[in-house]
Amino acid sequence: MENLQVVKQRFEIIGNDPHLNRALSKAVRVAPTDISVLVTGESGVGKESIPKIIHALSHRKHAKYIAVNCGAIPEGTIDSELFGHEKGAFTGATSTRNGYFEVADGGTIFLDEVGELPLTTQVRLLRVLENGEFIKVGSSKVQKTDVRIVAATNLKMFEAIKKGKFREDLYYRLSTIEIDLPPLRTRKDDIHLLFRKFAADFAQKYSMPTIRLTDDAINLLLSYNFPGNIRQLRNIAEQISVVEEERTVTAAKLSQYLPQNSNNLPSVIEDTSSSNSDFANEREIMYKILFDMRNDINDLKKLTLDLMQNGNNSQFQEKNQQLINKIYSDSHSKNSNENEVEVVYPQTPYNQEKEGNYDFVETVTEDETLSLQDKEFQMIKKSLERNKGKRKLAAKELGISERTLYRKIKQYDL
Repeated sequence: MENLQVVKQRFEIIGNDPHLNRALSKAVRVAPTDISVLVTGESGVGKESIPKIIHALSHRKHAKYIAVNCGAIPEGTIDSELFGHEKGAFTGATSTRNGYFEVADGGTIFLDEVGELPLTTQVRLLRVLENGEFIKVGSSKVQKTDVRIVAATNLKMFEAIKKGKFREDLYYRLSTIEIDLPPLRTRKDDIHLLFRKFAADFAQKYSMPTIRLTDDAINLLLSYNFPGNIRQLRNIAEQISVVEEERTVTAAKLSQYLPQNSNNLPSVIEDTSSSNSDFANEREIMYKILFDMRNDINDLKKLTLDLMQNGNNSQFQEKNQQLINKIYSDSHSKNSNENEVEVVYPQTPYNQEKEGNYDFVETVTEDETLSLQDKEFQMIKKSLERNKGKRKLAAKELGISERTLYRKIKQYDL
């Protein structure tokens, strides 16, 4: 088996990330077999390198290797491209054509973006995987082919299967071995290595000095999210190599080449001026208020049930009194006049010997205002007091933007 470092040098793969090494090791180990392989990962992570490694290290290395981008071929012609067609099979078929599976007989076919295949083509592909048979478009003759199939996709296959866009049986046929490539943002130690490699390549290509990054520029590069992964990093290196006259690049200069809307992680607070966002933030406050009210009601139900079941038992009286105090305290922190809870314990002890003669009287009176505006006022006021008037912290705690909080403060004259 090929040494991993030799494989990296041979196929110009940069990096020492453990997940990357694991993926390469799987590719090297599976290469001598004829097992179907599915390569997964985000767009731009370099999935096309894996099938090249597998083919080059297999016993098929002297036969043809064909890479097919399934997403780039129109649905009406994909079957003809893959399996061929007979003369006159459709308008424009002026001659017989051999498809990729016939041409690559004995070799390897790489089906990139396999998740984009139409369902009818998926059925044909499944037959090839099962018994190596296919039929040209417009023919009734069954032909045989001996090809190794390596597929790749950036789709979440189980979601595609649930939506009926991809056949489950085909997925399991393709993914006998699944190799997942990590996104660039998880390979922090490899980012600067890759950038230097790309910078050196473009310096040689365009006959100019190699660009270099200052320390602050390197830190900025490492903190960037890279939604486009290695492909995006390569494009950035090429842009800077061509455009910048100064060959030492600072963080300020580098930031001009990094799109600022690339952070695809969810944000708790979204700074936006749209009315839709304000409405959504206000709705979140209403939800919080309603959930708090529901919790209080559930606590009261539990208290009532315990009192009815356990009567004057001192252990339960103490427990329930704590619960009453909690509810009373919580409700008064929201609105001092909102809830009135009265519990009347049994005036005569419960006689356990007289079954069925239960002289327990319990009354819960709740006079609660359901004004959401009052609830909102109390929540904002309490949050501001807890955060000592700091609007930024209060807005974060409430889950709304500072702009919305500032408007509410003016509205309620806080």
